[in-house]
Amino acid sequence: MNLGYAIRSVRKQMGITQYELADKCSISQTSLSQIENGIKRPSNRTIKRVCEVLDVPESVIYILGMQETDVPVSKKGVYDMLFPSIRNLALQIVGNEHRQMLEYTHAAAV
Repeated sequence: MNLGYAIRSVRKQMGITQYELADKCSISQTSLSQIENGIKRPSNRTIKRVCEVLDVPESVIYILGMQETDVPVSKKGVYDMLFPSIRNLALQIVGNEHRQMLEYTHAAAV
């Protein structure tokens, strides 16, 4: 499970810097960098806060952080068949959330 990769992917897709996300989550930028680079595993509290700030369901981070090595050998066939679609759905959720946030920001500025 690579939750740091998932957090970085969502953060970048939303155009948020490490510093901005760390600040909004009340953690240091160094700590967020360590999480994103797999040096430090985020606590459940940190994951929850990151998801609140990014406005994505926690399940999206877990789905995007899932790796093939996380799946038991006996389930590889099902994983190979379903995971690409599940991952694409999670990415669409992130994309849709980002688009809605941009539309809201644009409407507020007008």
